[in-house]
Amino acid sequence: MQTRMDRILFGDNQFFGINHASEEKARVQAMRFRDSKAIMKVLDDAYDLGIKTFMCTTHDVIEDICAFVRENPRRYEGFKFYPGMPYAHKYANAVTEDGILGALKRFTSGNVFGTVLKGGEALITQDVTKLMRLLVDAEMKMFQGLSTEVIFLQNVLVDLLLGLGMKKVFIEYAKYVKERYRAEPGFITMNMPRLLDVLEECGIENPIICSSINKSGFRMSGGIEAYEKALNDRRFRPIAMSVMASGAISPDDAIRYVCGFKKIESIVFGASSKSHIAQSKELIAKYSS
Repeated sequence: MQTRMDRILFGDNQFFGINHASEEKARVQAMRFRDSKAIMKVLDDAYDLGIKTFMCTTHDVIEDICAFVRENPRRYEGFKFYPGMPYAHKYANAVTEDGILGALKRFTSGNVFGTVLKGGEALITQDVTKLMRLLVDAEMKMFQGLSTEVIFLQNVLVDLLLGLGMKKVFIEYAKYVKERYRAEPGFITMNMPRLLDVLEECGIENPIICSSINKSGFRMSGGIEAYEKALNDRRFRPIAMSVMASGAISPDDAIRYVCGFKKIESIVFGASSKSHIAQSKELIAKYSS
């Protein structure tokens, strides 16, 4: 049975200093949201406006957000998380500090780490799917007891696997998420047409794919024409991100363009003020009718 995704998903880039157009804006945002309470205030604004799905990375601070939502079930009735993993910076820093085995020890339980040691380096270098399961379990610990209907592979890994031709990992990931977490697998990419081809080759039917979709072709590898053709002709469940091309397109033009593709199931955006959240929500409602 397919998950019925909300039309609007709330993203988290603005909380972690990610702005593809301005490093200065990114720095200011990172400073503002150093405290999880500041993040929670914006999530409260979104929730009170009726946006109840939070599409997030597994940044350490998200663990505090999960704990707060878990401790206040009445306040956040119907609230859902759509985790995206791995959070590349977290692992890169850990590997730099502790090495590969040290990083695994940090992010997995003692029993799991013991299993890894038995396999030694061979497990890490030769059996990527086992490592994938270990890391998915490690990342999902913070979401225990919370609604996680869709679990995403981040584009940093998806596009790497695409480049390496490692189709087996996509197959095993989709299977593991369904069986272990009773969730649907999602994939974030910067090359939606190519990923769609590969997922079809893997037998992953009607996949959930989140990619940049905007009228300027911003961060759309493969070209805007290939994206538009896929959106019109192919069978999959698209989620549109970067719809405003980091501010290069006006909200009205951006959302009108995206909503013109009836196949797009959800739109994810980030905002740091209630007025901007409300504006985007109203425009999506206007052009979705």
